[in-house]
Amino acid sequence: MAILNSIRKRGVFLIIIIALALFSFILADVIRNGGFSTEKSLTTVATVNGENMPREAFMKKVETTQRSLGPNGTTAQAINSVWDRELRTVLQQQQYELLGLTAQPEKLEDEMRNGLATNATFQDANGNYSPGKVQEYVANVKLTNPSAYQSWLDYEESIKSITLQNTYYNMIRGGLRSTLSEGEKQYRFENDKRNLEFVFVPYTKIPDADVEVTDAEITSYVKNHASEFEVAPQVDIQYVSFSEAPSSADIADAEKDILSFLNDKEVYNKATNQTETVLGLKNTTNYAEFVNANSDAAFQDRYFFKKDLPASIADTLFATPVGAIYGPYKFGNTNNISKVIAEKTMPDSVQSKHILIRYSGSLRASDAITRSKADAKKLADSLNAAIKRAPSKFKELAIAFSDDKSNSEKGGDLGFSGPGRMVPAFDKFIFENPTGTVGVVETDFGFHVVGVEDQRNKQKAIKVATITKEVEASETTLNDVFAQASKFEVSSQKGDFAEVAKSQELALKPVNKIGALDANIPGVGNNRTIVNWAFNEETEVGDVKRFSTADGYVIAQLTRKSPKGLMSVAEASAIVSPKLRNEKKAAKIRAAISGESLQDVASSQSVTVQNATAITMAAPTLPGAGAEPAVVGAAFAKNVGETTGLINGEKGVFKVKVVAVNNAPDLETYSMYANQLNNAATPAVNTKVYQALKKASDIEDNRANMF
Repeated sequence: MAILNSIRKRGVFLIIIIALALFSFILADVIRNGGFSTEKSLTTVATVNGENMPREAFMKKVETTQRSLGPNGTTAQAINSVWDRELRTVLQQQQYELLGLTAQPEKLEDEMRNGLATNATFQDANGNYSPGKVQEYVANVKLTNPSAYQSWLDYEESIKSITLQNTYYNMIRGGLRSTLSEGEKQYRFENDKRNLEFVFVPYTKIPDADVEVTDAEITSYVKNHASEFEVAPQVDIQYVSFSEAPSSADIADAEKDILSFLNDKEVYNKATNQTETVLGLKNTTNYAEFVNANSDAAFQDRYFFKKDLPASIADTLFATPVGAIYGPYKFGNTNNISKVIAEKTMPDSVQSKHILIRYSGSLRASDAITRSKADAKKLADSLNAAIKRAPSKFKELAIAFSDDKSNSEKGGDLGFSGPGRMVPAFDKFIFENPTGTVGVVETDFGFHVVGVEDQRNKQKAIKVATITKEVEASETTLNDVFAQASKFEVSSQKGDFAEVAKSQELALKPVNKIGALDANIPGVGNNRTIVNWAFNEETEVGDVKRFSTADGYVIAQLTRKSPKGLMSVAEASAIVSPKLRNEKKAAKIRAAISGESLQDVASSQSVTVQNATAITMAAPTLPGAGAEPAVVGAAFAKNVGETTGLINGEKGVFKVKVVAVNNAPDLETYSMYANQLNNAATPAVNTKVYQALKKASDIEDNRANMF
């Protein structure tokens, strides 16, 4: 009671303390998120020059894009695709507004006319495009078909967008037209030639070990060329993995399990209160039912050629007599036993033709198909009888009656197909009947009048009933792997991660330069969870965490966390060190050179004077040195007989003498070269403008918070 009374007396004081604590917590969150709108990064994909890109609309487009990418497309791919498209749209729209560009109704009408002119829905009785038909269509779908009306509105918006985009980029291209003067410069650039003598002292003459490049020099260079060395936020991790692969005991148990399907079993039937015999693979005759009831893979009611079977088992399985068992055998991560249940000689491809008679409700039947199934069967039987009386009429009847318009004009010819390519009933008919057979086959598409035209490469084929069982890790194995992973996680949090991995003989895998929008971790696969954890503000260098993966666990440690900024010395060294080293080598070479003439310079450095003929500015390549644009440029500034000073080139120090000047003759017009410059610049306009707009814009990118 004394404690409670004491609390009551100090109630106001405690309330103030709690309020201050809550305020400090909120303030810290505000500071960490850069402002009071802490939800902004979750509701807004990006802010582009002050304009927000809403998350909800963005993610709907991501879902649509991911569906279009198919089963192998990742969320990261979809997000980046939509981002590039939406960012381009926003930046362009901002430019349209800045310039006052609008899509005039007359221009939109012209674009619509071009796009819809060949569509019969929008044509008059004479087959011409009709604005009235467009208005009639829009009014109709607005009242009767909301989905179609929305599609029309989207189409109008796309026409407007395309019109504005074309206008904008055409204006830019108009300002990029090259002049005749620029054309003349290009002509000279390509055709004026020089013959040269030169001395070349390569940087390789001085060993790298003799030229030291310090970290301070690299840091200074990076700061002075900051735009070339900017990097986005990055992290490095190292990890070990624990696989939930089946143990040797699991594999042995799986082999016993697959063998249990061979023989008959006595099974007690509660319904009949009797013990019944369930046939095994050796004695069963209902193979489809048996395989589908017991196998991880469905029964395939087809014949296989040797080439259709896995190479590792094809020879042995083909040598197995009908009724005999092959296996157990391992294929991939499965155990299998196969029984050869039939054998025959059959062609590996058949040429066939058909007349398809659809009926209302058959697969892919259009609304125009109104005949009943009975009427379709009656028509197919009638055509079949007519063809049997006069086989030459097949093509004529196919053109007149077939509902498969993809081949009816070719007499229904389907070309050659291998086993299993056609739907089962059709496939069975053409492979099990001889050339010249005509008959009616029913499928989900309707009734087919089928003709077997030709059969090629008859050879042995077998039908097999296969029990397939995936080899899976047992509960015991799964628990053991979890325990090992958890134990490593705890140990590595307390000690040195690398040493703990080494002591347990686990492969330590480093992954460097992971970006905030990356999803794929080498050796792990697509795993945004690891990336999000590594970039989380609360995760610090040295932190360790366990993650679930598709086949087990990964224990990861964050080893580096770099904010947006300039490259570190270690990162920039590979780029900067050679440049700084060559600068220092050039200074040493210059200091060691004596004499003014080419021969004196060559003698002082134990090199020879070399010749280069017909050198142009467009191809500034010197024999034995490679591309040296600065050296060739300096030579073109000299007259015949003149010599340059020492020049620091790409590969070494040069001194050049101009031996001959061979300028190309003047042309009446340089329009051809001006046009070449125009043609070279035009294809890259859209991309370069987009890149320039991005570089000049203030973009707050929150994509990393989206997935």
